[in-house]
Amino acid sequence: MPKRLAAALSCLAVALGGAVAMAPAAQATPQACYYYVLEQHPGANEEVAERACRIGGKGGEQNFRACYLELRRDYVPPVVARDACRRAPQR
Repeated sequence: MPKRLAAALSCLAVALGGAVAMAPAAQATPQACYYYVLEQHPGANEEVAERACRIGGKGGEQNFRACYLELRRDYVPPVVARDACRRAPQR
């Protein structure tokens, strides 16, 4: 529940034009992937999203596919799963 609250507050900060709040979201990390999934598909299982984003965070095509398939098994829409897994690799 605290994670969803944090996601909602960060979304609110961005909606209000907070440039500072927008900067961390632009970085590609497993955390960005996780919050993107929860923001775009609130019914997603938090544990599945975390596991998928950690896998995708390792980078590479194989881990991207594993991340994507894990999210799709939880019925996350294809576009959301794809975009989330693209955000996952750590830079």
